[in-house]
Amino acid sequence: MKIFPAIDIIDGKVVRLCKGNYAEIKKYSLTPLDAAEQFYSQGATNLHVVDLDGAKSGKADNAKTIENIVAKCGMFVEVGGGIRTFNQIKKYLDCGVGRVILGTIAAKDFDFVQKAVAEFGAAVSVGVDTLNGKVAVSGWEEVTEINSLEFCKQLKNIGVENVIYTDISKDGMLKGTNLEIYEVLCQTEYPKITASGGVSVIKEIEKLKEMGIYGAILGKALYENKIDLSSAIKIAEDKIC
Repeated sequence: MKIFPAIDIIDGKVVRLCKGNYAEIKKYSLTPLDAAEQFYSQGATNLHVVDLDGAKSGKADNAKTIENIVAKCGMFVEVGGGIRTFNQIKKYLDCGVGRVILGTIAAKDFDFVQKAVAEFGAAVSVGVDTLNGKVAVSGWEEVTEINSLEFCKQLKNIGVENVIYTDISKDGMLKGTNLEIYEVLCQTEYPKITASGGVSVIKEIEKLKEMGIYGAILGKALYENKIDLSSAIKIAEDKIC
């Protein structure tokens, strides 16, 4: 299982939200590049970066900051937030981003996702952010009537290989992730799943790995020193201590 330490960015700064609420922002003193370099020094080979400004505006507001991270961090980087055009997908991939994550556009324009996958293949992933089983969009400020599990099946049917599935109610709360939903999502009718939201103890990483989940995103648990990144990577990736 792959571990993706997360960097969420607002106004060029590292932040974490609680349940995706932009009114509950915690800012950290690290710059995004500092955070990336710190994760790399602890053994990370993958990085999950989200432009939270872009998630709301629909534009890649923090693209320069993200491009700087990609150029200097030495890791596989997946990027989400504000990616709603073919031009932006290509810009990120051309600068070295390993995978782009489509969110709002995937829920609002399914045909766009299908064309993006046909054009860019496995370099296109989809973020399925959910509240009470329904897909949320526009920086999690709008909840649709789209059933998240059915949506994941539809994504696999058009060739999407990887989905980042987030239970918003768990995100940033440090009270545990939704293990039950990931147990369901491990079934063959779904794409490879990266678990996101609320992972807060090593035991959850062990359980996710046992299920066969593709990856796990670690955010606030790292910044608040609830999980040691090096230990998480060793357990998830079977690295010798």
